[in-house]
Amino acid sequence: MATSRMQQLDSIDAYIAAQPQEQQPALQKLRELIRKAAPKAEEGISYGMPTFKYKGSPLVYFAAFKHHYSFFPQPKAIEAFKAELTAYDTAKGTIRLPHDKPLPAKLLTAIVKFRVKENEEKAERKSQAKPSKAKA
Repeated sequence: MATSRMQQLDSIDAYIAAQPQEQQPALQKLRELIRKAAPKAEEGISYGMPTFKYKGSPLVYFAAFKHHYSFFPQPKAIEAFKAELTAYDTAKGTIRLPHDKPLPAKLLTAIVKFRVKENEEKAERKSQAKPSKAKA
């Protein structure tokens, strides 16, 4: 049952190890390029998928499927890179990367860096919106 399998996967290492052996190198490469583009991001598992969070918000997710890997960078990122993503099947928040093609490392790195900037701007807006606790 998928639910019990997802509950057992409590780290990205465990997630990758649970995938078919032929998919593991690409998943590890994807993880490494995210870590390189967002070195301060925190790794975890959310919704049963490898997740990176930065500044308290989700940055990107990824997952393995039978015929592709999915990379989930949020809808604004997909819209911002629409022209560069024409060779890939995309949906509102997903980029599907076929198993039989190399990962587009430069493109994915650029998308992760875009998301880092978005999260930094979001965190800055949140901090400016908080009322100051000045003493009278």
